[in-house]
Order: sequence, then structure tokens, then C-alpha cells
Amino acid sequence: MGALLSQTNRSAASPAPVDTVRSQKTILGHPSGLFVLFFTEMWERVSYYGMRALLVLYMIDYLIPRVHSGAGHVLGFMTLQHGLEAVFGPLAVQPLSSQIYGLYTAFVYFTPFFGGMLADRVLGQRKCVVIGGILMAIGQFLLAAESMFLPGLFFLILGNGCFKPNLATQVGSLYPQGDPRRDRAFTIYYMGVNLGAFIAPLVCGTLGQVYGWRYGFESAGVGMIFGIIFYLWGQRFLATDELTRSRQAKVEHAPLTPMEWKAIGGLIVLMLLNIVFWAVYEQQGNTMQLFADRNTDWHIFGFEMPSTWFQAVNPLFIFTLTPFLNLFWSWQSRRGAEPPSVTKMAMGCTGLGLSFLPLIYITAGLRPDQRINFMWLVSCTLVYTLGELYLSPIGQSLVTKVAPARLVSMLMGMWYFSNFFGNYLTGYLGTFYEKMSKEAYFAMIAVLAVAAGAAIFALRNPLKRAVGHNT
Repeated sequence: MGALLSQTNRSAASPAPVDTVRSQKTILGHPSGLFVLFFTEMWERVSYYGMRALLVLYMIDYLIPRVHSGAGHVLGFMTLQHGLEAVFGPLAVQPLSSQIYGLYTAFVYFTPFFGGMLADRVLGQRKCVVIGGILMAIGQFLLAAESMFLPGLFFLILGNGCFKPNLATQVGSLYPQGDPRRDRAFTIYYMGVNLGAFIAPLVCGTLGQVYGWRYGFESAGVGMIFGIIFYLWGQRFLATDELTRSRQAKVEHAPLTPMEWKAIGGLIVLMLLNIVFWAVYEQQGNTMQLFADRNTDWHIFGFEMPSTWFQAVNPLFIFTLTPFLNLFWSWQSRRGAEPPSVTKMAMGCTGLGLSFLPLIYITAGLRPDQRINFMWLVSCTLVYTLGELYLSPIGQSLVTKVAPARLVSMLMGMWYFSNFFGNYLTGYLGTFYEKMSKEAYFAMIAVLAVAAGAAIFALRNPLKRAVGHNT
């Protein structure tokens, strides 16, 4: 992400891309291929976040009550419920939906490791992106059929595994080693992610809540198809796959050096520390969405906004705040005061925890049917968005810098393991939402995030030495 990371002299990212890409026409000082990846990821995020905005409400308000009453049937649903209840005991509708939400969003970030391996060793990044996009489009359309809810989630999980790690790594491959534009490129790419996340609940969420659940899911599938078409059209602007380059050069990869192993070890430690961040952050699609729907007043100037519009607040702040943060970090850098990447990640995790202070305050003594003004949720979102900007994009840029080129997609997938464990923990933490008072629940997740931030602060010096003193 732009200005997020300082350059490191021992970057092991992908070698310089082919001359046709390096010398192609630039847009805003960056290769045209960056904007192909930007819009491809934007459409994929429209698909993902459009579906996510609806998921918990769909299960609680429609799907699970119909299945339990015998009015509806979902392939494999009762088997999944019995399996979860064998571990956690009887689950009411909200805890059950939270567990399913957590499992789905967790496995979305589990499969990228294997998708990265598939790209590095067999298919290459481009083929994996196309295959992943097709699988995700199929999954979205399956969700429109009530009985195919779980198979639809399964296709989305598989597709995301092929898609997610192999699109992000192509951003880094557009730039030669040491190119200072790489970090700024990840800023632009990350804004594409959040542009899609902003559009998604406004379109898919509104269609699902106002006109019918199936229209929300189908619109998410259409978004994914647009993304695939745009990516296929723009492939001529992208750098050659690392796998293709290695085969053309007949390169035989040497064993990893001690320095490379040290960098990988540092990434693993950071990944483990990030788990709690994602467990708390992803509550915005789970218990916070439920709170937005049940306990928040969305009336403004006589108009009632759909509660799924809450999902658009975070990405709106992303592309509003990013330019100012980049200017701020540049100002710090000129004075030699810009924090290293690991320190920024600690600050981001701590900021996430502190963001819940407004909700802890306003929900003290809140009645179950009482609603608060939506600006309380907006203020919380503003602070945890700052925390996200200090942590999330750093990981992707850091991986492309310190990962050995021959393992870059696999290690990008490994980085997402923190999201895998964190998202499952999101679902588990959500099972306490109806068992605790609202202020106690928000206080619990706030303490978890602050504690994780403190742990990163405590370990920041050895971590900086592992991944590079200047990163």
C-alpha cells in the first residue's frame, strides 16, 4: 500500500517483468495492467461483499426458520447443524447462523494457500484467476436456489482459493525489484477492493432486502461475470506468470536460503498475531450487521436506509481516508518519523479495539428492542477503518517484497491463513452475542483487539529483524 512500507534491499519479490509490460503506456504513472487488476478485483469484491451483506440476515430471517419448520429444504443443512451441535451443544437460530457465517468466511481464506500452490507449480496465476472467477459465479447463482445454499457456499470457497492469492501477486509482478511505485500500487489496488465493497451492499443488499433474497445473490453473480470478462480482455497488459517465466528460462530453483527462511518465519509470526484482528474486524458482517438491523435507527431526512447499507460505510471511509493517510505518512517519512510496518500493524490492531468504545458507552443499559442513531455505528466504523489501513494492506505488499519469487503466490495464500482462523473465531465469538449484554459483548471483543495490538508492539523489534529492518 502506498507509503505503507519502506523499500528493503533484500526484497525477494518477483523478478522484473517482461519489457513489453515495463514499457507499456502508463496511467497516473503506473502500468496499465494495474488498472486491469484494479477493476477485476473491484467486480470480484462486488460479488463477495454483496453476498456477505445478506448472508447473516438471510439465514436468520428466512432460511433457518424455514428449514426448522419443514417449509424449506437445504441440501446437507441438517447434517451440518448436527455436526456443529455435537461440538457446541444445541444452537438457536442466531448462534447457528453465526457459526455458519464463521465457517464460510474462514474457509474463504483457507483455500488461497492451495490456490497459490496450484498457480506456482501447475497452472500459473492467470489460469487460476479465470478458473476461480468462474467457480465463484456458479456459487452465487446457486445461492439463488434455496436448496443449493450450502453447495453455493462450497463453490464460492473453492473459487476464492484460486482467485484471491493470484490476483494480488500480479500487482507486484508489474514492477521490477526496488521500484518505489510498488507500495503506491497496492494503495490503488486496495482502493479497488473497497470500491467494490462500497457498491456491493448498495446494489446487492438493497435488491436482496427490498425485492427478494434471490435477486441480491443473482446480482452478485452478475458482478463476478463482469470481473472475468474484464480480466480476459486486459490480459495483454499484465506481466507474464512467474511459472511461465521460470519454464521459459528453464530455471531450476535452489533450496531456500537461511535469510529466506527467516523472512518466511517472520511472516508466519505476523500471521498468527493478526488472527485476533480479523476475528474482531469481521464482526461487521456478523454481529454488527445484526446490531445494525435490530438496534439501529437508519432514518435520515424521512428516508429509511436498508440496514445492509451499513456494509458500505467502511469502504467509503477507505477511499476517503487513504489519500490523507498517504500524505501524512509521506510527511512523517520526510522527517524520518514514519513508523516501520510492524509498528503500524500494532497501531492498527490497537485502533480496532479502541473503535468499540462508542458502542460500549451507548449500549450500556440498552433494551433489546431499543434503537440507537446510526451515527454511533458510523463513528465506530471510522476508527476501525483507520486501524484497517494501518494493518491490512501492509501484509500484501510485505509478502510480495520478502517472499521468494518461486513461492510468492503460495505465501500470499499462507498470509490469508490469519483471515481463515480469524474468520472462524468471528463465528465463535458471535455465539456469545445473545448470551451477553451488548456492552459486555463489545467490551470483550475490544479487549481482545487491544491485547493483540499490545503483543505485536512487544514483539516488534525481533519481527522487524526477521522480515527486514526497513520494512
